[in-house]
Amino acid sequence: MQYQAAIQRSAPTAFLFLVDQSGSMGDRMSTSEKTKAQFVSDVLNRTFMNLVTRCTKADGVRDYFELGVIGYGNGNAQNSLHGPLGAKILNPISAIEAAPLRVEDRKRKVDDGAGGVIEQSVKFPVWFEPQANGDTPMCQAIRLAGAELAAWCDSHPDSYPPTVLHVTDGESTDGDPEQLADTLRQFSTNDGSVLLLNLHVSAQGGSSVSFPAGEGNLPDQYAKLLFRMSSQLPEHLVKAVQDKGQQVSFESRGYIFNADAGEIADFFDIGTRPSQLR
Repeated sequence: MQYQAAIQRSAPTAFLFLVDQSGSMGDRMSTSEKTKAQFVSDVLNRTFMNLVTRCTKADGVRDYFELGVIGYGNGNAQNSLHGPLGAKILNPISAIEAAPLRVEDRKRKVDDGAGGVIEQSVKFPVWFEPQANGDTPMCQAIRLAGAELAAWCDSHPDSYPPTVLHVTDGESTDGDPEQLADTLRQFSTNDGSVLLLNLHVSAQGGSSVSFPAGEGNLPDQYAKLLFRMSSQLPEHLVKAVQDKGQQVSFESRGYIFNADAGEIADFFDIGTRPSQLR
């Protein structure tokens, strides 16, 4: 069976985030005061923090994962991590842990143990900054991801295959990305092909559609395109979606249309769960 390789320091896996940074990502979320770009940035930084926590053991941060972010907008697709992490797209998680851009003091509401709620100050590392400018060069971003992951798969033949988590709210402005996505999903390790999951933060209204098994309930051709670009969910991700209380089948693909704030958070959590971590 595929997608069963154990994740260990000698055979890590990779998570590569593709993030739309076009001008429309500056629009506000319907369920939040934040813009789409700000909200996605917060969730991505929290995801990095959670992955660091999962890899932290008594002897330090173990390099079970390599992480990277490609942002695209304003006519360009590029590595969106900076400082020591800017030299290459994928970095081991110990390097991620060591090099946030800054650490902010933020407030969160917690149970006070007596039926009330209090605000608590927490440290929040920031690796990725929100941006929203210009057009949507999605094809360029997928090409860059493909070149990176083709090389990664060649050098990690026995690893659980990389996962690409793609967040977009707009149509590609530099061509049709479907064939490029098909090529990206064909790169593989001995354990399976690259997984491509698409989160569509749509500008349209209407109900969200999570992890559909077909195109029938999707509202337009662009939503259907992103569905076709998405990988079919392997068994352990089907279970991860079910654990969130959502209906899903073994024909479902890794695609969410018109995601709200909670679904965006769930998308990142589900997509970063390989089957076996040692």
